[in-house]
Amino acid sequence: MINQTVDDILQEFAAEKIIFSSRGDRTLRITGIAPVERSGPGDIVFADKPAYAAEIKTRRPSAVVTTSALEPLFDGCEGLAVLVAPNVALAHARIKTRWASRDFSRSGWEPDVHASAVVHQEASLGEGVVVEPNAVIGKGARIGARTRVMAGAVIESEATIGSDCVIFPTAVIGYKCEIGDECSVGSGSVIGSEGYGFAQDAHRRSHAIPQTGIVVLENRVRIGAGCCVDRATYRETRIGAGTKLDNLCHVAHNVRIGEDCLLTAFFCVAGSTQIGDRVIASGQTAVLDHLSICSDVVLLQRAGVSRDIDKPGAYAGGPLLPLADFLKREAVLKTLVDMRRRLGELERTVARLGAAEP
Repeated sequence: MINQTVDDILQEFAAEKIIFSSRGDRTLRITGIAPVERSGPGDIVFADKPAYAAEIKTRRPSAVVTTSALEPLFDGCEGLAVLVAPNVALAHARIKTRWASRDFSRSGWEPDVHASAVVHQEASLGEGVVVEPNAVIGKGARIGARTRVMAGAVIESEATIGSDCVIFPTAVIGYKCEIGDECSVGSGSVIGSEGYGFAQDAHRRSHAIPQTGIVVLENRVRIGAGCCVDRATYRETRIGAGTKLDNLCHVAHNVRIGEDCLLTAFFCVAGSTQIGDRVIASGQTAVLDHLSICSDVVLLQRAGVSRDIDKPGAYAGGPLLPLADFLKREAVLKTLVDMRRRLGELERTVARLGAAEP
C-alpha cells in the first residue's frame, strides 16, 4: 500500500519525466490510489478529461495527476496537490505499479516450495522462487530468481523461465520452451502446445508432422488467460519483448511477433506469419498464414488480414481496407436501402415515360 508524501512521488518519477512539475502542498501524505468517483482525502487520482474536475473539487482527494492543459481547472482547490504529467495514463501505470499492484506474498503459500508441489530433483530453482500447491516442475527445468509458479501450473522438462516472472494457476509451459525475465503467463494458457501440422494420404487420412520446435517469449511479455502459443515445427515460435496478449488469443506454429505489440481478445494468427513491432490489433482480429505485417500497423473492426501489409497505418474490416476507405464504404452501405428504393422509383418513372411516348 502507498504511504508517501507528494514530494516522495515527485522525486520518484521526476528524473524519468513521468511527472515534470507540481504545485500545492508537497508535504501532503498519500495513503490511497483511487478512481475519481470513489476518491477522498488521502487519495491520489488521475484526470485526463475536463469532466473529472468538478467531481475532484467535490470529493477533495489530496493529489491529482493531470495534463498541463487541464491544470488551470484546479485553481483555487485548497488541500489539493497538482502533479503535471505529459502522459497521464503512463503516470497512472507507473505509480500504481510502484505502490498498489498485486502483492503475491499475501497468498500465504510461503515458504518457497509447497509440500504438495512435485519438483524433479534435476530441476533448478533460483533464489526466492515460490512454487505453490500442486505445481509440477519437470526434469531439467530452470527457473530464475523470484519467479512464482502458482497452484497447479506445469513446467515441463527442460523449459527455461527467467527472473521475476509469474506463471498463473493451471498454466502449462511446454518442454524446452524459453521464457525471458518479467513475463507473466495467465491461468489456463499453454506455451508450447503442439503445432497444427498434418499431411493427408490418398484416403484423406491425416498423419501428424511432429512439431519439435519451441516457443520463445522475450522479456516483459504478458500472455493473458486461456491463450495458446504453438511450438514451431522445427525452430521457434517467437513473441518479442514487451508484447502483450489479451485473454483467449491463439498464435500458431512458426509465427514471429515483434516487440511492444498490443493484441486484444480473440486475436488469432495462422502459421508462419511475421508481424512487426508496435502492431495493435483490436478484438477478433484474424490473420492468415504465411503473411507479413510491417511495424506500426493498427488493425480495427474485426480486421481479416488475407494479404501482406507493407505500409504502416490503420486498416479495418474484411476484406481488409485502409481505415479511411473502410469508413467510406461503411457510410455508403448505410444508404444502400434508400438508394435501392430511389433507383426503383427512377426505373418506374422511366418505364412510364417510355410507355407514354407516341
